[in-house]
Amino acid sequence: MLKIFNFFASLRNREEGQTMAEYGVVLAVITIAVFAALTLLSGNISDALTRVAGYIT
Repeated sequence: MLKIFNFFASLRNREEGQTMAEYGVVLAVITIAVFAALTLLSGNISDALTRVAGYIT
C-alpha cells in the first residue's frame, strides 16, 4: 500500500516543462493577435503619421 501511495505522490510532484509545440502555438496566437490589431488600427496609424508629418514640415 505504501508503494502505491509513494507512486501517486511522485506523479503529483513531477513537473515537466513546456514542449516546443506549445511554445509554437503560443507564438502563433500572439502573431495572429498582433496582425489583427495592426489591421484594425491601420487607418488610425496612417492618419496619425500623416498628422505628425504635417507638423514637422
